[in-house]
Amino acid sequence: MQQGPVGAGADARLTTQREHVPGEDMWLATIAGYVDTLGFVALFGLFTAHVTGNFILIGSGLAGAGHDLLIKWLAFPAFVAGIVFACALDDGLLRRGHGVRACALYVLQAALLAAFMVAGALAAPVTDSGAPMATACGMLGAAAMGVQNAHGRLTTRSVVANTVMTGNVTQAVIDAFDLLFRSGDPTARHAARSRLLRTLPPVAGFAIGASVGAAGYLFASFWALLLPLAALCALAMLSRKTGAPQTAI
Repeated sequence: MQQGPVGAGADARLTTQREHVPGEDMWLATIAGYVDTLGFVALFGLFTAHVTGNFILIGSGLAGAGHDLLIKWLAFPAFVAGIVFACALDDGLLRRGHGVRACALYVLQAALLAAFMVAGALAAPVTDSGAPMATACGMLGAAAMGVQNAHGRLTTRSVVANTVMTGNVTQAVIDAFDLLFRSGDPTARHAARSRLLRTLPPVAGFAIGASVGAAGYLFASFWALLLPLAALCALAMLSRKTGAPQTAI
């Protein structure tokens, strides 16, 4: 008589496990921190993983407090193009399931990141941000990270923001405050603890990726992008088995 509930619980756990690759949020945040920092160091302060920083640098440049504006201007349409490519690819695979769609988006991002790496290697040493190969390098990096920014929103999986940590840090501090100083509803405390356990790993991953990305560039120049490329290839293979149809409970 009790086998029904037990089986339903097992199905629910299985569905949760299949929704995304274990540790996916942390791996994506690590990749974002790695690529963003490497691009910043190599390409005169270019942010590839998000556009906010480039807007600030462009503004400061217009006020006479910065330079190398062309590559930062062009990074924005390249970032948008990456999102559009991701949307078009995902739209063509809507009937194939979340696993196939996630895998395809990882492959697209890996292809753009590989092009970023090759263009950077050909441009090295980069001494002029306005040089055609350096500009192309920055645009390819921004496009690759545009795909990653679009990924979680397109495949409708429960992924944490993994390219910008401002929201994650804010939420983590709020949840930590609630757990330490508010002794209210146990349900609310449990929700805060669950959120904290989800937001802290991406924050740590981004910080680790940023440090390793900077060191990687110093030791291997643009070839250091082989590490996040390998991670993306692994995620592409593993994600094919995710996103199973939701089980009714």
